[in-house]
Order: sequence, then structure tokens, then C-alpha cells
Amino acid sequence: MNQEEIKKILPHRDNMLLIDEAEVIDEIAHGKKTITGEEWFLKGHFPGRPVVPGVILCEIMAQSACVLLGQTTGKTLPFFTGLDKVRFKRPVTIGDVFETECRIERTMGQFYFASAKGKVNGALCVKAEFSFALVPEQKEAAE
Repeated sequence: MNQEEIKKILPHRDNMLLIDEAEVIDEIAHGKKTITGEEWFLKGHFPGRPVVPGVILCEIMAQSACVLLGQTTGKTLPFFTGLDKVRFKRPVTIGDVFETECRIERTMGQFYFASAKGKVNGALCVKAEFSFALVPEQKEAAE
């Protein structure tokens, strides 16, 4: 899937759609983000040595996991409900292609529990367990 196809599943837009490509193989979501150096989150993190913030790596993994839900999300928004066992192993920097492997481990009603790994050139950069809820989308009331 390219970004236009991903937009049919995820509500994220503009600077917050953080995955460039995604595909699902054997119930595992594989996402990809090329770090170009133009990303908003690199400005000031850190001057002279830009490093992708850990929370952004977690968001990239979570967006990849949501691709597993395909068109089943309907009019819902995915909200993080928890991050667990997050471990950062190596920094992700300009020029890296950050690749994710995510799987849904279990579900409970509107809650989804996932595990994920993020790698660059096959080397583990981050791993985590997380949960999110699919919450009905509500439009802002007109003022």
C-alpha cells in the first residue's frame, strides 16, 4: 500500500501520517518510513545530530499495526491506550529506512493489543507492546 491507500484506513493526514508504505503478510503488518531529514520532529531533536524521537518511533509502529484492521474500522479513530515494555536499542537517523513488523496479539471489544518491532537494515532499533481503542468518530460541533 502507498500513502493514498493507507489514508483509506487511517485518519492521519499531513505531518502525522508517518508511514510511507505498508503491507500485510500472514497477519503481520510491515510498515516503512524513510527518514529524509525534512521531518518536523527532527527540528531541534537534536541540533547537530538529528535523532528520531522514541515516541515517534512508537507512533510509526502503531500506525503500521492499524493497517491490519483494513477497512473494518469504519467511522472510528484509533487512540493509544497504553505502551508497555518499550525498549530502544539503537537510534534512527537521517537516511535510515525504518521498517516495522506488527501483529495484533488479542482483542477485547473495542480494545486491541499489539506487539511491534522496528528495525533499520535488519538491526533492532525498538520493540514494544501497546494497546489502542477504536473510538467512534465524532465531528466537532459548529460554533
